[in-house]
Amino acid sequence: MTATEFNTNFNGLTNILRSFSYSLTNDSDDARDLYQETAFRAYKNIEKFRPGTNFKAWLMTIMKNIFINNYRRKVKQNTVLDHTDNNFYINSTKNMVTNSANTNIMMKELTGMIEELEDSIRVPFLMHYQGFKYKEIAEQFNLPLGTVKSRIFFARKALQEKVTKRYTRVEIALEN
Repeated sequence: MTATEFNTNFNGLTNILRSFSYSLTNDSDDARDLYQETAFRAYKNIEKFRPGTNFKAWLMTIMKNIFINNYRRKVKQNTVLDHTDNNFYINSTKNMVTNSANTNIMMKELTGMIEELEDSIRVPFLMHYQGFKYKEIAEQFNLPLGTVKSRIFFARKALQEKVTKRYTRVEIALEN
């Protein structure tokens, strides 16, 4: 493939590639960087493209692989290791104490909020939370599938309102 053919084909896929890069990153700046890196690597490795194969798939594979490599690199950068002589306690998990008080308190509050919901929406919501499929819940209660989905939606909405109301009051109290 010549450089002119490459440019023509690549420019034809620009919108698709930008959309795909945004779907991977969910950030417009990172998506632009990913798109540019893909263009650079594809042009750099143009001789590796075999004519007669799917150019779009080739470019998307390059983009996906760049994204995965960047993600793995970021995960490694966020790992902190201390290799000094006095690192026994830092790297030791035997002496680690976890404090899950905040999590426990929040779960108790959330459980209380769930218990306050009407049975008609609470039970399907809890079943869905426990891993039951919509269809399984509908069959168990002899309800239409849409009714089950609506009840779960209304339960989520009610919980969201309760949480928002509860923690908005807490924030106001903390500010005063």
